[in-house]
Parts: sequence; structure tokens; C-alpha cells
Amino acid sequence: MMGAQMNAYLMSVDARSQANYYIEALGGEIQFVSTYGDAPGTPEAMKDKVMHLAVTLAGTNPLMLSDAFEPVSYNRSVSLSLTYTDETEARAAYAKLSEGGESKYPFALQPWGAYYGEVIDRFGVTWMITKM
Repeated sequence: MMGAQMNAYLMSVDARSQANYYIEALGGEIQFVSTYGDAPGTPEAMKDKVMHLAVTLAGTNPLMLSDAFEPVSYNRSVSLSLTYTDETEARAAYAKLSEGGESKYPFALQPWGAYYGEVIDRFGVTWMITKM
């Protein structure tokens, strides 16, 4: 049986700004950026657009982003989930991702014994924050 690694890849209106927002909110760093200008024959208007951006967030969690050439819309059918062992870190991530976004479920102790909250960030991405 062959294995594979699955990664979230977001199409973005502005991949650099979105990645920097997540780095500020969750900690992390950009690992790699390539632009369409790196490819031969790219029209001048597209040269600074991000073709591929890899970032690590909240430790070693990879996230990829790319600038989209059509309107971007996220929906709640897909969420990004972060599970913390530290309640203070989980609360801070929830609070920072909520800034300019929408709190769907307040971060609170749940009947199953974990802390959980759900937020839609200012870019429209749904995040599920859990403290186990």
C-alpha cells in the first residue's frame, strides 16, 4: 500500500497577506514562495502574483496558498482544525483568528470534555480550535 501526505491548499485573493495574517495569528514562517514571474512568458500584470507559497503555522503544520485568478469563496464544508494541548495557546489562536472575522461557536468547555470553538477568519476560512 502506498502512502501520501495530505496538505491544505488555499486559493487566495492575496496569498502573501493571508499567509502573513496567519503567521501573526498563529506563529510560523514562510518556507517557500514562487511567483508567476518565475515562469517564462508570464504577462507583466501577473509577474508578482503568487504561484505557490508554503508556510508552517502553529508549530510545524504546513499550509499552502496561491493567488487565484477568479473570485475566491470559501464555505463551511471544509474547515482547518488546530488541536492544542495548552488552553492559553488555544484561546489566543481563537481570539486572533476571530479579529475581523466571525465567531461561530465561542471557545468553551464542551460536554465531551475538550475545549472547542469555531471561527471564520477575515478571509472566510473556517477554523476549528480544540484544546484536548
